[in-house]
Amino acid sequence: MSAQLQLFESRDSSERWTVRVSRRARRMSVRVYPGGRVEVVVPPGVPPVTVQRFVGTHSQWIARRVEDLSAVGAPMTAGPPSEIQVPAIGRNFKVDYQHTRSTSIRPQLFDDGVLRIFGPIHDEAAIATALRQWLSDLAYDELGSQLKVVARELGLSFSRIQIRRQRTRWGSCSATGTISLNVCLMFLDPAVVRYLFVHELCHTRHMNHSSRFWALVEHHEPDYRRLDRELLKGWQSVPAWMFE
Repeated sequence: MSAQLQLFESRDSSERWTVRVSRRARRMSVRVYPGGRVEVVVPPGVPPVTVQRFVGTHSQWIARRVEDLSAVGAPMTAGPPSEIQVPAIGRNFKVDYQHTRSTSIRPQLFDDGVLRIFGPIHDEAAIATALRQWLSDLAYDELGSQLKVVARELGLSFSRIQIRRQRTRWGSCSATGTISLNVCLMFLDPAVVRYLFVHELCHTRHMNHSSRFWALVEHHEPDYRRLDRELLKGWQSVPAWMFE
């Protein structure tokens, strides 16, 4: 159970900082979401002055994250996409819409490389949902294959892969060796995606961000600092319909 509180009134009323009181939280944390919304999560009973002090301590980091994420989801054109560019696998898909009497949206990729959308094409929300599912299925196959190749190259292993659609994480690795990848990785440069693979595979050896973890990352990817910065900015490449 949680509650939403207002932290303070911004000079710009469009920029809202909120505090979420969560009974499950053991410590304070800050989350910056695509679009630049800032949420501070705190345990019950934390006084406002303590929250303000916490925010002040992390203000520079928050400002950088807000700058990186503020342009996320800005649509290039209104309405459903006419083309989907997928840099992670080096492919572009033209999207064609064909109205049918079906009550549901059905995407189908044809041999000519055109993704055709069949169904009630006036329903933009349903189209976005169908496109996200189609892309998730594609990511499971394509990113899953790439991850296996990188794992063999590095001599590291994982148990299984999951594809998720998260707003704050690009990937994660569980204690059982399950690597979760964000479907939005499909919109990023292949080198950045490979770095994320390296990062998560190194967590199969070190389930933390200790010096030994980063040393292993650097061993496998010497340019990891630059790629990590690019990864943080990657949300700006994700189209709006992925977040609707």
